[in-house]
Amino acid sequence: MSSELFELACTVGREAAVFVAGERPAGRVAVSATKSSPTDVVTEIDRACERLIRERILTARPNDGFLGEEEAEVVGTSGTVWIVDPIDGTVNFVYGLPFYAVSIAASVHGVVEAGYVINIATSEEFGAVRGHGSFRITIEGRPALFLPPSARLDHALVATGFNYVREVRIRQARAVSAMLHHIRDIRRTGSAALDLCSLADGEFDAYVEQGLKPWDLAAGRLIAEESGIVFSGPNGVPDERLVMAAHPAISGEFFGLVDRCDF
Repeated sequence: MSSELFELACTVGREAAVFVAGERPAGRVAVSATKSSPTDVVTEIDRACERLIRERILTARPNDGFLGEEEAEVVGTSGTVWIVDPIDGTVNFVYGLPFYAVSIAASVHGVVEAGYVINIATSEEFGAVRGHGSFRITIEGRPALFLPPSARLDHALVATGFNYVREVRIRQARAVSAMLHHIRDIRRTGSAALDLCSLADGEFDAYVEQGLKPWDLAAGRLIAEESGIVFSGPNGVPDERLVMAAHPAISGEFFGLVDRCDF
């Protein structure tokens, strides 16, 4: 069943990515609304993309639930819920920076079983099925994602993001400043889903962020976990308050550092 859910996510996600790429005009994209702050933006293309994904998935599986970023939740009866971010990295999308993605996850009775992420700008695709590993999707096939054999905290490249709420952002800036003395460097791409896929692919060593919603995290987390990445958060469980993830060789040290830096 998990494989069937993944294949549907892949098919619909590809269609959605083509739709967004085709709808995006030249230059900057007009902002239609804001959410948590004046800089936390939504576009009409976000909304149209989510409607497309919801229609395709619920046509194929009408008894399923649907939780998306932009529209009202659909409560299903099957126990399967689709968790969708139609454009993860909307600010990048608005400005034309090539880091924005469709993210689709399928949760069965509260456990994410399949995840799919596609970078709309580059067509890079990542996927995972619980218990079967994570992988890239290429013309040649689906090569598995493997972590580097080891990592060191003082040489770690850490991905992060910043909240759009001013008070939270100020605290995050202080925490990141404190962390910089203990690691190689920080990267901020603007898409949590793509950051987690890059972590799964060994392009980052660790990740920390606050304020992630279920649609930001669901697919990328499964892809990263299936490659061997370790996750944690408050009381050991990643949530909206705090998500930490790292290569297993440094996960304990990194989680301790995050705590000391007062994220």
